[in-house]
Amino acid sequence: MMIDWPDTRFLDLTAADLPIVQAPMAGAGGVDLAVGAMLAGAVGSLPCAMLTPMQVILQAAEVRAETDEEPLNLNFFCHTLGDAPDESAWLAALKPYYAEEGVEPGAPAPLRRPFDATMCEAVEAARPEIVSFHFGLPDEALLARVRRTGAVVIGNATTVAEAEWLAAGRCDAIIAQGAEAGGHSGWFLDGHKPVPLAELLRAIQVEVPVIAAGGIVDGAGIVEALRLGASAVQIGTAYLATPEATVSRPHRALLGTEAASDAAFTNLFSGREARGIRNRLMREIGPVSEAAPAFPYASNALASLRKKAEAEGRGDYSPLWAGAGVARVRAMPATELTETLAGEALALLG
Repeated sequence: MMIDWPDTRFLDLTAADLPIVQAPMAGAGGVDLAVGAMLAGAVGSLPCAMLTPMQVILQAAEVRAETDEEPLNLNFFCHTLGDAPDESAWLAALKPYYAEEGVEPGAPAPLRRPFDATMCEAVEAARPEIVSFHFGLPDEALLARVRRTGAVVIGNATTVAEAEWLAAGRCDAIIAQGAEAGGHSGWFLDGHKPVPLAELLRAIQVEVPVIAAGGIVDGAGIVEALRLGASAVQIGTAYLATPEATVSRPHRALLGTEAASDAAFTNLFSGREARGIRNRLMREIGPVSEAAPAFPYASNALASLRKKAEAEGRGDYSPLWAGAGVARVRAMPATELTETLAGEALALLG
């Protein structure tokens, strides 16, 4: 789809047809979602933080088998994974729920893994067009290896200071993640200080292309972000309603409803601030608890509770990540959604 976009720097950098990045979304995205977005001309993304290096290589190959020359983004987390913390306070807080549900703390969920040398080897083997990072960047040696593959490097900024740090020769483009964005806030410099997307876009003044993220679910949102200085947009919540997204049944049931607009930042499900729809656990414990172990360990103790509730159609203990536009998402296949978003934007751009 040929569109006279106001700023072509992102398209020139990535060779994408559309200035749209399908957000990675660990736990909700995968091969089918990436392929669907790419077939319509968007950048497809694979969330790699919960994959093994071999899974990264195999999934990238699966995407390649279904697409032609559309750019693929592999996304990684850059947190520090310390020793397993003391979970006693968290287990005590959850004890009444174990009793009510008739379960015990069981096998932990797969941890979100940080980018390391073995993951870097997977990037070198897969050779994606784009590699993006959340929670900062890997160390200089690993980043240099990524660059030598020829990949475009994209970082995530939640503040002006983070954007300037990333733009200082470290990244080829920057995601400006506004407070409206669903899922984990990617802060890494000075704590969690969410800034509304429009304010963030106006304040960021860097030479590299800026990708707007946060609450964008339709063409009007795309055009507004472009007019505020973005070269492209990253969209996640709108893709949650596609059949290709691997969200839980209770999560999917809330998408597109006004009830889903009741959301907050919470650390209960991972140990780090992430924006999601309020559920029972968030209401009764409070969205933020000092008892929750540090990222990414808080999810361990919730595994059995989540499994039991989701099997019964309840999202009481599940991370229901969603951005500010969740009540307006539309259920359609990923390719159709991408084409619809671009068409809406084209009509508004005139």
